[in-house]
Amino acid sequence: MAKSNEGHRQRLREKFLNSGLDGFHDYEIIELLLTLGTPRTDCKQPAKDALKKWGSLKAVLEAPPKELKKIKGIGDHNVFGLKLTQDVARRYLADRIVDMDYIQSSEDVLDYLRHNLRDKSQELFMVIYLNGRNQILKMETLFEGTLNTSAVYPREVVKKALENDASALVLVHNHPSGNPSPSKDDLTITKKLKEAARTIDIYIHDHLIIAGNDVYSFADHGLI
Repeated sequence: MAKSNEGHRQRLREKFLNSGLDGFHDYEIIELLLTLGTPRTDCKQPAKDALKKWGSLKAVLEAPPKELKKIKGIGDHNVFGLKLTQDVARRYLADRIVDMDYIQSSEDVLDYLRHNLRDKSQELFMVIYLNGRNQILKMETLFEGTLNTSAVYPREVVKKALENDASALVLVHNHPSGNPSPSKDDLTITKKLKEAARTIDIYIHDHLIIAGNDVYSFADHGLI
């Protein structure tokens, strides 16, 4: 049986090296990732069980480690393979859009933001720094936790904008509830940050709310 398992895993590796993920079933991709942590263990059934429980490859990758380990055959080492892959994808998407024009690459930016924020269980407040040509200089998370008017500090945003030599900003935060509509606090925070940025001649292009795969744009709704 051990030789049979090894032969199966080797065929999966060769299939990937020859043609990428084309032709792979989702459970085979999950299986391949699980074997990164336990290369000598048969991971086909745990992969199928995980896919059955969560319904999609994306959902399996975004599942909490504690829940993943409830699947028979998935342990800490297997979770490592899944989460490493997810974080590498996030880093790749982030690196890919740095230096790109924000307006022209807006869909790439949104792809990154959805991938990075849609599975977070707490609110995160991010800032995208732009130069005078609207090229993306950097993105970073400034605040974590429940975002209200006392949790987001305009002075810190202004300080970071100056440190990064930004000419413009795009504000971003997520709604773990899945409702993309802005709250009263969201509107108040945006107004305060816009006023603070104006004092140092920095323009805020937009404030984006990410809620699952939905995105709410303050600019599109005439709120900024």
